Amino acid sequence: MTQAPDPLERFYSVIPAGGIGSRLWPLSRADAPKFLHDLTGSGQTLLRDTWDRLAPLAGDQRIMVVTGRAHRAAVEAQLPELADLNVVLESEPRESTAAIGLAAAILQKREPGVIIGSFAADHVIKGAVLFRQTIVEAVAAADAGYIVAIGIRPTEPAIGFGYIKTAAPLDIPGAPNAQSVDSFVEKPDLATAEAYVASGHYLWNAGMFIARADRLLEEIGAAEPDLLAGLLELADAWDTPRRGAVVDRVWPKIKKIAIDYTVAEPVAARGQLAVIPGQFDWDDVGDFASIAKIHANGRKRDLAILGEGARVLADSSSGIVVSHTGRMIALIGVEDIVVIDTPDALLVTTSANAQKVKAVVDALKLSGSSDVL
Repeated sequence: MTQAPDPLERFYSVIPAGGIGSRLWPLSRADAPKFLHDLTGSGQTLLRDTWDRLAPLAGDQRIMVVTGRAHRAAVEAQLPELADLNVVLESEPRESTAAIGLAAAILQKREPGVIIGSFAADHVIKGAVLFRQTIVEAVAAADAGYIVAIGIRPTEPAIGFGYIKTAAPLDIPGAPNAQSVDSFVEKPDLATAEAYVASGHYLWNAGMFIARADRLLEEIGAAEPDLLAGLLELADAWDTPRRGAVVDRVWPKIKKIAIDYTVAEPVAARGQLAVIPGQFDWDDVGDFASIAKIHANGRKRDLAILGEGARVLADSSSGIVVSHTGRMIALIGVEDIVVIDTPDALLVTTSANAQKVKAVVDALKLSGSSDVL
């Protein structure tokens, strides 16, 4: 039997487990967000899959989860190995800079010089060996002082992902595939995405960042000094009896802003952001079209059926059905359909319109229909 490789030295994994995954409504809800669902048919949640992927890299005592107070019980039930001191609870969501920055500040105070990697709780990754090789290179680049992103070579002109424009190769010991980053690009339209893929100079932004904690905090401070001051005040009190009072006072004042804007984009503009192209299969499972694709294994005429006890009768139909009601669903001659059947809400759309589900959630919020959110 081949012995598993040792965890990486000085490395700590951080899992931000927040957001409701609004493009996966009505399956994903505020009280049962995307990361607490099995969307791949693996038999376990996306969060558990993420933990199992990271534990060999960091060790199960060196994984921190940042989540909402309302999700603590569900997260701990999924991750019984999770150490209590590595549970960081947000009283309310404050976006990714706050979540990742607070984890960095706490870990830097506990262990100066620690290298952290931030990995979303709700992505699907296949290819454990290739994933490890990529993170090993990322840790080496981070140790050299770079902020490091992971990019994925595009397999199609996807419009649901952000892109990273690469520049010249970097000469970093231990990271032979590292490249400098020219810029981050928001989700493009189809024609632009096709041009990106054809150029060979763009990678999908996988939303993973690896850096020395002190360097990450330095960059947050350069962009948002007040935000950094708040994070450092929280970290200073975190492992003391003062935590509760300081959190109640400081956390509501923390600015809501994504780490792409505070760190990734300005650091890339200064030529200090590195990207490691990952060779592993990756999907952010951002909408129901993504889930259908995962289950179809490249066969677009297949119909994916999820949900324990789902009852589906289909003739000449393709797409995805997720059922949690037990009622019979019959499909006849419909292609690329999306049917999500829950006890209190039914969604019917197509794969081509799957990205628009978020607009439905926004409309429900405006209408005051919070009972189905």
